[in-house]
Amino acid sequence: MTNVNNAIVAAGLQNQIKVSTATYSGITSGFPPSQGSFQDSAKGFIEPIIQFLAQNNMPLLANIYPYFSYLGTPEIDLQYALFTAPNVVVTDLDGNHEYRNLFDALLDTLYSAVERSGGPNIEIVVSESGWPSAGDKEATVQNAQIKNNHLIK
Repeated sequence: MTNVNNAIVAAGLQNQIKVSTATYSGITSGFPPSQGSFQDSAKGFIEPIIQFLAQNNMPLLANIYPYFSYLGTPEIDLQYALFTAPNVVVTDLDGNHEYRNLFDALLDTLYSAVERSGGPNIEIVVSESGWPSAGDKEATVQNAQIKNNHLIK
């Protein structure tokens, strides 16, 4: 990333082109979201990336897939994963953050992890998300449509 950024700066394009990389919520842990951090196995590679992005005022791209968290955590309710929970499902420790959907909780967990790794002002841009339409009982066209329609709003 440093070499690419140096080439962009040398070409005088630093105001037009930003250097970044994508990550995903699977390298974070912690609950509630305000307690998010990077897993120990990821810290060795993600923390230098966070420092680079913070020093250069560049965004971090994030691939957020509630489906995979839903699959890996049996206690997660399908409505929470699909944006259709009728009530608040998670209230964070500070009492000021309430979550009705898993997507927002995963994103805030990533923000907390980035902040803990030295990037409190890094913008996070969701670069990818979705819900599968085949593969298991919850991977249906209907569920994909429900999730994606709520994400667009």
